[in-house]
Amino acid sequence: MAILSRRIAHLDMDAFYASVELTRYPELRGQPVVIAGRDEHKPIMQSGGTRYFFRLRDYNGRGVITTATYEARALGIFSAMSVMKAAQLAPDAFLLPVDFDIYRHYSRLFKAAITTITAQIEDSGIDEIYLDLSDLEEDSLTLAHRIKEAVKNATGLTCSIGITPNKLLSKICSDLEKPDGLTILQPSDIPVRIWPLPVSKINGIGPKAAKKLESLGIKTIAELAQADISLLQNHFGCSYSSWLHEVSHGIDRRPVVTHAEPKSISRETTFEHDLHPRIDRSVLSEAFTTLCTQVAKDLNRKGYIGRTISIKLRFADFQTVTRDFTLRMHTADPVIIRRAARECLRRVTLKKKLRLLGIKVSALISPHSASNNNIFLQQELPFAAAQDGTHPSSD
Repeated sequence: MAILSRRIAHLDMDAFYASVELTRYPELRGQPVVIAGRDEHKPIMQSGGTRYFFRLRDYNGRGVITTATYEARALGIFSAMSVMKAAQLAPDAFLLPVDFDIYRHYSRLFKAAITTITAQIEDSGIDEIYLDLSDLEEDSLTLAHRIKEAVKNATGLTCSIGITPNKLLSKICSDLEKPDGLTILQPSDIPVRIWPLPVSKINGIGPKAAKKLESLGIKTIAELAQADISLLQNHFGCSYSSWLHEVSHGIDRRPVVTHAEPKSISRETTFEHDLHPRIDRSVLSEAFTTLCTQVAKDLNRKGYIGRTISIKLRFADFQTVTRDFTLRMHTADPVIIRRAARECLRRVTLKKKLRLLGIKVSALISPHSASNNNIFLQQELPFAAAQDGTHPSSD
């Protein structure tokens, strides 16, 4: 199929986590609401059947904003901002804790709804997908409305959709008219709709690259499209410069990948306060067990078993340490995962306070594949190999 004849859609759920929370707490609709923090910020049911909601001014910690309603965004609050800074901007904004279990539930609901329209789906995250609509007979506008209706009926939530000849342009377009937006774009529309946008709107141009481009006098996609390729090569190298040149002209040949086997499944948590390995041992132990249990549930839900168990520790000074432990056989058992992770932990010197803890399972296969190859689920702890990785980090 010719590249220009493709119809690729990018669907992005609107303020997904916050929107899901508003289905539980409809009394907060129309209010500035921030999603951040832990369970201690859960709403409290009061006598008389009313709920007490925490406010940003009640927060005391170093967490960051996960997401916020559009009303909160209008006050200058955005994802990845520190909660303390957000509290200075909008102390009366409502605060709700993160609840990934319910977000994953709603993610599965909206994705299942889309499969009633097309199976050509690329899962791009908990709240976004790509769709290849090229082989469907209906026009793009009709399909977009059908997709929106399916999502709404399944979840009660809205989404924004961009439909263009490729993934690059569709992702940009899904963000142009949020919330509940719809943008259908043809290549001839690029100079008017795409070129005036800042280069940071292109997925793949991060803050560092955008800042470097700005130092060269390149702020918009139009200026990038008009830039001399040799200038770009002098500062970014041949490969990245060629990519910059192509994407600035709306060129993207990537297909929609309907199935990709995951390389690993992981969970991690950043603590509200740095935790001491000895003084806060009970808290750390509970978090450790919870992460192992969550990873095991993810493995079972997605239909995988894994062989290599890894831990990730980030200390208060931002040094990051990883340890790996390879079992002789594959497993999805939370007890075995925890025992293997514990063996990893034994190989780390724990003297400094911790700010992050993570558990990962890799070397994944399906239980069906294991059965066909006479591989049995691990029932004991013996391992084949162990690898250490220490990575000082400043991120």
